[in-house]
Amino acid sequence: MEALDLARWQFGVTTVYHFLFVPLTIGLGVFVAGLQTAWHRTGKEHYLRLTKFFGKLFLINFAMGVVTGIVQEFQFGMNWSEYSVFVGDVFGAPLALEALLAFFLESTFIGLWIFGWDKLPKRVHLATIWAAVIGSNLSAYFILAANAWMKHPVGYEVVDGRARMTDLWAVLTNSTALAQVPHVVAGAFIVAGAFVLAVCGYNILKERRADPDRTVPMRRGPGSTTSIWHTPMRAALVMTAIAGVVSAGTGDLSGKLVYEQQPMKLAAAEGLERDTAGAAFSPVPGIEVPMLLSFLATNDPDAVVRGTEDLQAEFAKKFGPGDYRPNVPVVYASFRVMITFGMATAGLSVLGLWLTRRRRTPLAPGGHPAPRGPVRRRRRAAGVPREIPSWFARACLLALPLPTLAMIAGWLLSEIGRQPWTVQGELLTAASVSPGVSLTEVAVSLAVFTILYGLLAVAEAVLLVRYVKAGPEQASPTPPAPAAGSGDGDTTAVMLQPTLMY
Repeated sequence: MEALDLARWQFGVTTVYHFLFVPLTIGLGVFVAGLQTAWHRTGKEHYLRLTKFFGKLFLINFAMGVVTGIVQEFQFGMNWSEYSVFVGDVFGAPLALEALLAFFLESTFIGLWIFGWDKLPKRVHLATIWAAVIGSNLSAYFILAANAWMKHPVGYEVVDGRARMTDLWAVLTNSTALAQVPHVVAGAFIVAGAFVLAVCGYNILKERRADPDRTVPMRRGPGSTTSIWHTPMRAALVMTAIAGVVSAGTGDLSGKLVYEQQPMKLAAAEGLERDTAGAAFSPVPGIEVPMLLSFLATNDPDAVVRGTEDLQAEFAKKFGPGDYRPNVPVVYASFRVMITFGMATAGLSVLGLWLTRRRRTPLAPGGHPAPRGPVRRRRRAAGVPREIPSWFARACLLALPLPTLAMIAGWLLSEIGRQPWTVQGELLTAASVSPGVSLTEVAVSLAVFTILYGLLAVAEAVLLVRYVKAGPEQASPTPPAPAAGSGDGDTTAVMLQPTLMY
């Protein structure tokens, strides 16, 4: 084994681990901001309770994402110095924008949101969480634009063995980035939606275990006993369903770009060895849909899709001797895991929207169907939510890991499918590693990171489980005033608990 192999493992492991927290931060931040907006507009207490509850979970995840993300930058200098030399002049601008604009915006306003509950006006405090989530999405854009440049380098020239940027706008508006950013962000909303659904499902089942004799659907209105979890579950279902549609559309666009820009990746994703006109697509091994791959890649069912063996011969002539094929079994499997688990999560959200649709016939006091009357009066009184089936709540719990596994599989497809290149057509992975780093040094750092990340994973899991089990605390629409000599109000103390534990 060479240092290159361990360096690739280390970067892959730390990146995948870091990305466990990125999508949840992006999606859950917007979800929390939406709950606080609903409280600001309606003044209803349950929105405030939900904002604080999911806000604590968001802060735990945000802190973990920051800690694990720092390691990524150090690895560029430690293990990948040749890569850093080649891409530094290009990556300098988007990564500087990410750090100076997006991350500072995000971190600054997160602090104001945490400490400002009883100090800032409601409208200003609401603006801080929206500024923070805008910063998160801007950060994702700049990082993904840099990643897209590795797959489809544009706006540069190579001078003295280094890529030098000639057009920043071309880098930021790279066609690959314009397709990849909404695809990844939509996936983040699916991950966050599944997380919220799992939390709601757990608490719904917990309520029913505490009151097993309740069989009458709950009512809305004054003195309503409607579960507090119905609101976030419906919101998460809507968010996940919409994000699923966006993810599918942008995924189709990304596939067409891969056909043009990275034909080897597309061939590996289907396990296609030879150039084929009217290429079939196999959703599972052994089952093929004729001409579907050609249609998905080009909108032409008779189009030719390049094969790995024919591309290998072509690349060997163009770039010199070497193996230019990625790990085909991993790319093939990752593609199907991404599609299957992503579609399963989106399908679950659509099913949930149907199951929790509002009743056409309202319920009278006591939970029984109201007597029929004029159509206008029935429509005006309608809107009682349907009971969430217990089996669906369990399904939400079981589906929690599916979108995360889908996103991990998508990144494996994206990054392993680009091999053996770090920068497509310009820089090989074997030429990117630091020449002065030994196998032992990489092995030691990999072991340290693995142990550290394992401990952090346990800490995150313990905190999330603890706060999910505790549930939302009682809150007043008007935050309490700070106690004498305390410096902070009770609400701020509640928000600070997860961060102080780090």
